[in-house]
Formats: sequence, C-alpha cells, structure tokens
Amino acid sequence: MLAVHDAGSSILVDCGGDVIHRMLAAGLEIDAIDGIIITHEHPDHVAGFPLFIEKLWLARRARPIPVYGIRPAIAQASRCWEAFETDQWRGVPEIQWVEVDHSENAAVLSDDKWNITASPGVHGVPVVGLRIESKNSGGVVTYSCDTEPCAAIERLAAGSALLIHEANGLTNGHTSASQAAQVAASANAEHLVLVHLPAHVSVEEMEAAREIFPRTEIGKDLSQYDFKPITSG
Repeated sequence: MLAVHDAGSSILVDCGGDVIHRMLAAGLEIDAIDGIIITHEHPDHVAGFPLFIEKLWLARRARPIPVYGIRPAIAQASRCWEAFETDQWRGVPEIQWVEVDHSENAAVLSDDKWNITASPGVHGVPVVGLRIESKNSGGVVTYSCDTEPCAAIERLAAGSALLIHEANGLTNGHTSASQAAQVAASANAEHLVLVHLPAHVSVEEMEAAREIFPRTEIGKDLSQYDFKPITSG
C-alpha cells in the first residue's frame, strides 16, 4: 500500500490491509484522499477495500470516492465490497468505478494536481505499474507493482525522481534486487526504493544492487520519500 501526497492531495495505491490506519499513522489526513488505484486482483493488494470504504463512511466523507483500475482489479474490489451487507448503512460515499485500459501509457487520472498513467507489468494475473506526476512540484514517482523485469515498466519509469520497484526475488512474476537496480539504471531514475521484499535480503544482494545503481535502499513501512527531481533543488 502506498500514499502519494502533494499540495494537499493524496492518491492511494492498493489496500491489502487497513490503508486508512496506515495513512493516519503516516501523518496524512483522510480528507486529503482524492482517489485510490487498484493495481491488480491479488488479495495483498485489494482485500482491505471493504474496510477502506467503511472507514471513509465512519469518517463521514460526503464526496464520492473514485476507484481506478484495470477491469479485473476493480471487479475484484467490487466483489469484496458486495460480499458485505451494507444496505442499512446510510451515507456511504458513492464509489465511482473508473476502468483503466490495460495498455502501455494508459490514462488513469489527469486533473489540476496529478497526471497518472499506467503500463502493464508481467505477473500471474493482469497488473499495471503507475507513473504519478505532480503538477505542483513537477516531481515524478513510478511504482512497478508486482512484475518481472519488464520493458514497459522501464519505459514508464524513464527519468523518474523516485522509482519504487518490487524485489521479491528470482521467481515467476517477480524481480530481484539486482534486476530492479538494472531497471532504475536503464530508466535513468534518480532514486530506487525496493519494496514487496522476501523475508530476508542479504547484505550481498544489496551490495550487488548498489554496484548497478548506487542510490538503492530498502523501503520501510511508514517511511516518506521525496519525489521532486534533484535538479530542482
């Protein structure tokens, strides 16, 4: 689960658990949420969706909540929500389902604060990575989501100030730390944060990754990362 925040606006990415709880723990406000993007249908990315809507309702959110995703992802989120009896809940915010094309550089969201595009990754189910550009700061962050090393994601990440890339290991549908570092280097990114990690990442693995891309670090829960370009000062 990620939250991208700038100029008083937050865009959430995925909700495998209690995304509102984690957002508040990170010091972000519920009222700042302008939408959520579901990258794919696996439970660690969508199973918390009913709780997300319930907590928005308990917080008395009145305005609709846009939910963006490729068709299988939003269908899964909808099934999760409909599994619960909520007909007696008065004032649940309207869910606005926004389907995203499963194609390279597909439009997700463009408004006065954000420009967000998506490209397919390579995983066990249809999935997209995201490129999120802040119109306020000019910053760009790219999130690989769950994927093998993938040319479409590398192109999506081109010139990003921050690349958040999975590094779950050398298994089908996933990427190793060194492979993620190679993606960052090829994309000419400025900073690489590794997420979706196995239980242990060895010192040797991190050294090998940093040989390829020196500004590589392991992501930590509730950490905050700047995605403004270094050249902007």
